[in-house]
Amino acid sequence: MGIELTWEIIIIIVVGGFLAAFIDSVVGGGGLIALPALLAAGLPPHLALGTNKLAGTMSSLTSTITFLRSGNIDLKMTSKLVPLAAIGAITGTLLVQFVPSEWLRPLVIVLLIIVTIYTLFRRDWGSIATFRSHSKRSWIAMAVTALLLGSYDGFFGPGTGSFLIFAFLILGLDFVKAAGNAKLLNLTSNVCSLVVFICLSSVSYGIGLLMGAAMVLGSLVGSRVAIRQGACYVKPLFIGVSTLLITRQIWVMIAG
Repeated sequence: MGIELTWEIIIIIVVGGFLAAFIDSVVGGGGLIALPALLAAGLPPHLALGTNKLAGTMSSLTSTITFLRSGNIDLKMTSKLVPLAAIGAITGTLLVQFVPSEWLRPLVIVLLIIVTIYTLFRRDWGSIATFRSHSKRSWIAMAVTALLLGSYDGFFGPGTGSFLIFAFLILGLDFVKAAGNAKLLNLTSNVCSLVVFICLSSVSYGIGLLMGAAMVLGSLVGSRVAIRQGACYVKPLFIGVSTLLITRQIWVMIAG
């Protein structure tokens, strides 16, 4: 894409990718680090978004497999939600080509603040799983959530992992299982969104694969630490990343 890969740029991409994936593999929010790293490498915004999806998909696949092998993904529950997340992601990615994503920013800030405060004051929330079985109402709620958050991930993105985890926590899952289920749906929306970006020729493959390799390593380390440490590790990270997302979105809105 006309970008010279100097050692400085390679370090930014590799280190940024590792740190982004380490965080994203557990609670989402890796875009806070990955996108600025890609922009710093000299990619224009539309290419940075598509390239981030390529690297992010590699990261999501790695962490999803890790959570799956540990038994922390409920396939019976998520298999019915995956198609809805896919439809939403494709629709959202196509829509972002025509509608300014900045229109969503104020709403996202408010929702992230609510999610963070609620999680902060529910001290034992997510430590022990209380989920037993689905009611018809809960299935409908989760189906709508998967569709909307899939669309949101394709259209805008920041906070998708946090919102998905929050939805599964409301159902009564513990933090680790909520993170595992969220990763599978997040992987689905990433793959579908990536396909659309590829069709629109908005992916830099060389940089994307380089960052993706670093993100695979970050995902392996991050997801294994989360599974080993449990809610005592995931909950503070969840709150911390949500707070950073809020700060970042407010800053961008004011600066813009």
